[in-house]
Amino acid sequence: MKIQTRFTQALLAAGILSFAGASEASLTTFQTFTGNVGYSSDGFGSASQAGVISASVPVGSTVLGAYLYTSTYGQIGLSGIGSTLNGTTVSYGALPAHTAGFALQAGRADVTSIVAPIINGGAGGIYDFRITEASSAQDGEALVVVYSNAALGIATFAILDGFSASAGDTSTVNFATPLNTLAPGFFAQMFIGDGFSFGNDMSTVQSSTISVNGTVITNRAGGYDDGEGRDGGLITVGGFDDPFSPYLPLYSQDHEKYDLAPYVADGSSSIVVNTNNPSSDDNIFLAGFYVSGIAGVNAPPPPTSGPSVPEPATIGLAGLGLTALALARRKRK
Repeated sequence: MKIQTRFTQALLAAGILSFAGASEASLTTFQTFTGNVGYSSDGFGSASQAGVISASVPVGSTVLGAYLYTSTYGQIGLSGIGSTLNGTTVSYGALPAHTAGFALQAGRADVTSIVAPIINGGAGGIYDFRITEASSAQDGEALVVVYSNAALGIATFAILDGFSASAGDTSTVNFATPLNTLAPGFFAQMFIGDGFSFGNDMSTVQSSTISVNGTVITNRAGGYDDGEGRDGGLITVGGFDDPFSPYLPLYSQDHEKYDLAPYVADGSSSIVVNTNNPSSDDNIFLAGFYVSGIAGVNAPPPPTSGPSVPEPATIGLAGLGLTALALARRKRK
């Protein structure tokens, strides 16, 4: 429960405990996909350490990438931390730790090899995956699945992960041309994954704030929508089956999934989003941006769309391959 958290907060305020000099990481862009792309996100948390996490993917889709995250508390490092997904052992790579007030850390694993064979060629709809946790220090998991589907319009989906600094992180979605927010099919969406997160409508001690282009849209992000109100189950993820959170919601109304379009001015060429956890006791380890058109998140937008393109590193390798092929042809001539 959060009784221990409140006690620790009191010790920090009194100067009995200190984490002075500890460095904080920030959310950074992990992957960006452009083309006829869509995504699914879901969360799971339980002190029982076993349950189901799901993905919603339409028929005719091809999985481009699937990533499983786990959010932990009470230790730095992922020793003893692990999961199984549909019976297959999953090992996590550690993301930067939150050490400003609490020992909080998340891990990420590429589970494309587990998820893709089930979804590719499948009937479409909701796919359930059995999940177990190796440690009671795991508050829960988030599953993000990115897919291509010819029936979708051109869009950009970006995954940011790490840790959202308590002092605030800023992410910018950049577009090559000014936005026509009235154009048919225009959309701009965001979700977050938040671990060690607790709150209810009667308590405002523990919460996170999100603003879009200078407008605060929520100061009640957090809670344990996908888990339960005790350590080992404190996690919330904006998921495929969640509605968008209303403007300035209560805890019970904030589902960590947000429609950014109402806060984007027509003719603008960027969307600026700030996340902030002033109580320093949540770990926003994951954020996803899904926007219509071609965009770059914390980077310039790519010049052309092309078919479902993951991360710039892949593009660079392809370019080197084409250069080598051209040189080989010249030598043969």
